[in-house]
Amino acid sequence: MFAGEVEQEEDGRWSADVPTLPGCAAWGYTKEEALEALKEGAHAYLEVMMENDDPLPQEGEVKTL
Repeated sequence: MFAGEVEQEEDGRWSADVPTLPGCAAWGYTKEEALEALKEGAHAYLEVMMENDDPLPQEGEVKTL
């Protein structure tokens, strides 16, 4: 499992990303929506890495939830 960071933006939306997976980010109108979108994005990201036989990054720590 990879750790994600979640924060509320000034406009009220929530953004989330996985620092261990560069470019893997998502947003939502609620924290739960952002996390669900991030989960789907991270799954797709890792799936492509495995299909390409790319080395998987090491897991990280949760910084903000």
